Amino acid sequence: MVDNFFDFLRGIPFFGELSDTDIISISKYCTAKSIGPGHILFNEGDPADKFYIIMSGEVEVWKAYGTNDEDMLAVHGHGKLFGEMALIDNLPRSATVKTKTHTKLLQIGEHDFQNMIRENSSVAFSIVRSLSSMVRKSNETFLEDLKERNIVLEKANSDLKIAQVEIIKKERLSNLGKFSSMILHDLRNPISTVKAYTELLLLDSDLADKTKKYISNIKFETERINNLASELLDYSRGDIRLEMNIVNIGDFLLELKTSVQRRFSSSNIEIKFENKFNDHAVFDSERMLRVMMNLAENARKALAGKGLFSISAEKINSSLQFKIKDNGEGMNTDIQKHIFEPFYSSSKGGGTGLGMVIVKNIVEAHEGELSISSSVGNGTEITIDLPLR
Repeated sequence: MVDNFFDFLRGIPFFGELSDTDIISISKYCTAKSIGPGHILFNEGDPADKFYIIMSGEVEVWKAYGTNDEDMLAVHGHGKLFGEMALIDNLPRSATVKTKTHTKLLQIGEHDFQNMIRENSSVAFSIVRSLSSMVRKSNETFLEDLKERNIVLEKANSDLKIAQVEIIKKERLSNLGKFSSMILHDLRNPISTVKAYTELLLLDSDLADKTKKYISNIKFETERINNLASELLDYSRGDIRLEMNIVNIGDFLLELKTSVQRRFSSSNIEIKFENKFNDHAVFDSERMLRVMMNLAENARKALAGKGLFSISAEKINSSLQFKIKDNGEGMNTDIQKHIFEPFYSSSKGGGTGLGMVIVKNIVEAHEGELSISSSVGNGTEITIDLPLR
């Protein structure tokens, strides 16, 4: 049996530096033991009485075993030593060890272990060196784990700060939204009154053409203010409430063209409208007009008073597709990354920074899709696909 132990012990790295004579000396103190799975070899806090070497099978090492805080530290297999530290420092067991599978062990009792060290200094020295190596590796592992934990904690702390700023920002925006909503509701009443009076005035056939033009301009600008108030209300509510209706695309584009021409009247921008969709579609016409006017306003600023602006409509598969183009200054990739962020604006012409947010929200509320193609110096093309209902 000792010879069999010798072959096994000779192959264990822990005893790698010992001579064959030393290995034979250790073999004499060993006894073999076979144990079934789930058997506790010793409990945390037990006095040290044996030193173990695993010949086959596996054992589990547990901290606080059997409590709510239990934690499995490791699983040891073939050739692994355990239990030696408690014999050396003469302290209670620091963990609980139980067999995971059917396990065959070599064990050396406390008395034999002490005699083995006293009688053979080379064995004692080898054990000390091996234990020192294990402690070093344990320290390195601990430090590496600590370093990783610190990195995780630093990231978690950074994410927490970002989340905190975002929560504060959202809370402020929420409060601003509630406050704005109350103001805008009150603001729309006088706007509606002004608009109604302008429409009544335009019914007077005795008015001079110049006067009618001024009143029409007042009506148009009043509608712009009303649309702006509607945008802010939609944003403050956080949702878009659609009022779907059957829309003749020809009439829709004609109304849009009239509004665009009036908005572009003081510039040298060429306006082009093309309709390849001579049919009806179902969508919220008022909000889609707002979408188009927001995009037209962005194009007007990008064109800086001259260039080409065009809108086309056609059927593509099962969608109504609008293409809105301009050959203005275009956008770089950085601007395109932020274009749908609330209150972001890259235009020198000012604005609320909500135009593209509202465009995106309205298109998505229609279950449609929006895409942008733009580059500096080559203008911008925006494609909107609305599902045909």
